[in-house]
Amino acid sequence: MRYFLDCEFNGFDGPVIAIALVPEAEGHGHFYAVLPCPQPTAWVADHVLPRLGAGPQPREMVVAALAAFLARDPEPVLVADWPEDIAHAAALLVHKGRRMVPHVRFDLINLPGFDTATMSTLPHNALADAQALRREVLTREALSLGNVAA
Repeated sequence: MRYFLDCEFNGFDGPVIAIALVPEAEGHGHFYAVLPCPQPTAWVADHVLPRLGAGPQPREMVVAALAAFLARDPEPVLVADWPEDIAHAAALLVHKGRRMVPHVRFDLINLPGFDTATMSTLPHNALADAQALRREVLTREALSLGNVAA
C-alpha cells in the first residue's frame, strides 16, 4: 500500500522533528511521531513547534514504532513530494547499523502547483501536511482517470 509521507525538520538539512505517514486506504490508521528539537531555529520555533500537537519521544522509540507500523505491510511504498522527507524517513529505518524494515520503497513525486502552506489544514504539521498530500495525489489520479468532475 502507499503511505503519504511528510516530515518537519529543524531547517534545511537539519534533524527531523516530526514524521507522518497517511495510508492511501481509508481505515488503516496513520503514523505520527515527534522527536526532540533541543535547539530549534527561530523559524522552526515560531512556525513548527507550536503546531506539532504531540510531545517528543526518544529517537529509539520513534524508530521502533515506525518499524512496527510498516511491518504490517509486506510492500509499503512511501510517497513524498520533497527529497528531504524521504531522507529523514530512510534514516529512521536504520538503528544501530541494522535495517528495521525488510522491504520499503520510496516514490518521490512532482506535483506542480501543490503547496502544503496553502493546502494543508494546519501547515507545518507533518500529519496535516501528509493528509493534504494524500488528498492532492488521489484527487489528481481520479481526475486523470475521469472518476471525478473537475
